[in-house]
Amino acid sequence: MKLMNQLRAQVAKWPYSLLSVMAAVAAFGLYTSMYAFRKAFAAGTFTGQQYLHVDYKVWLVIAQVVGYTCSKFYGIRFIAEVNSKNRARYILTLIGIAWLALLAFAFVPAPFNIVFLFINGFPLGLIWGLVFGYLEGRRSTEFMAAVLSISLIFASGFVKTVGRTLLSVFHVNEYHMPFLTGAIFVLPLLLFVFCMELMPAPTIEDKQQRAERSPMNAAERKQFLTRFLPGIILTIIIYVLLTIMRDVRDNFEVEIWADLGVKSNSIYTNIDSIISIIVLVAMSLLILVKKNLKAFSIIHLLIIGGCVLVGASTMLYSLKLISPISWMTMAGLGLYLGYVPYNAIFFERMIATFNYRSNVGFIMYVADSMGYLGSVSILLVKELGRPNISWGNFFKEGVMVVAIVGGICGVLSLIYFMQSAQKDKKKPSEQGVLSLS
Repeated sequence: MKLMNQLRAQVAKWPYSLLSVMAAVAAFGLYTSMYAFRKAFAAGTFTGQQYLHVDYKVWLVIAQVVGYTCSKFYGIRFIAEVNSKNRARYILTLIGIAWLALLAFAFVPAPFNIVFLFINGFPLGLIWGLVFGYLEGRRSTEFMAAVLSISLIFASGFVKTVGRTLLSVFHVNEYHMPFLTGAIFVLPLLLFVFCMELMPAPTIEDKQQRAERSPMNAAERKQFLTRFLPGIILTIIIYVLLTIMRDVRDNFEVEIWADLGVKSNSIYTNIDSIISIIVLVAMSLLILVKKNLKAFSIIHLLIIGGCVLVGASTMLYSLKLISPISWMTMAGLGLYLGYVPYNAIFFERMIATFNYRSNVGFIMYVADSMGYLGSVSILLVKELGRPNISWGNFFKEGVMVVAIVGGICGVLSLIYFMQSAQKDKKKPSEQGVLSLS
């Protein structure tokens, strides 16, 4: 501990830009490594197996998403109250539990091994909040969070490529592949957690520009929700829709591409790399916008624009004016232009705009719990209510709902928060609110 404090003190002397780059790369690497323990199983197809008239892989996805969803509800309190000194220990312990669950999945016969995907999903649902806790409340949070959030796009395709390579090149058993994929990322995970632990606490200037971040008790969490309730409801509606379709794309991308007649082990990484770069540039440029209210407005426009792109590309594909690859690229870009801001900078700038002493993890886990509850519900509706529709057609129908409903709610959310900001300028500071930025 003494050595770590000495190293952290040395790192604190680095130029702020270098420190931000180090933290961004470490956060990206850490979350990408976590994805190896979460999404590798999705590279398998597990064809020819059904239980209770539901496809075996769908059972696996549902089990993991249910675990992930329960984790998000638990995380509303856990992440809001977590002490920064325990982050690294929690991260390694939780991912270790998830990895052991994959080992059990490999050796316990189907369908009894389905439960281990639930056990795998629960601890991993807490990792985002722990990682983001290192980054929030800093002048360079946009840049660091943008790089972190790119892992949400890049890591899924990258891990599935690693998993497919183990299956097709090294002829690894489908059930053993998820555990072995995780094994490849153990050492990088340890390295990136160590780098994150080197991050010094936010400076006085950070706190002045972005509001102080602190643990929140039950009363403070209730007060926060009450203060911003209309905007939070609109936000959750959009986020639920984006989470559902992002999860469908993520978990059944192999099947969607097969429906489109495209088969390639590298297509996942290639498409997601393009999307990652575009989203990274868009998110990172917001660091140049110093006024929090202006940046918060621009973030809304990015989300609305993402919904429009999803709808426009789907209509063009339906009219056979663009190719399947162009459609999946544009639709994926639109989904992530809407989804990534909520996971990176939407709540960061919201807190900074209203200068509300709180933390991003709490409100993010409120949104995430609803998002993943919606995701698992839609999986059940699809399998039990519309079992004959292909994943390709299901995805196409779903993204149109995102485009229409998400776009409308995005506009209403923008109007609400702008009006709320104007009202705050005209009245004295409320309890818990310092001043409007």
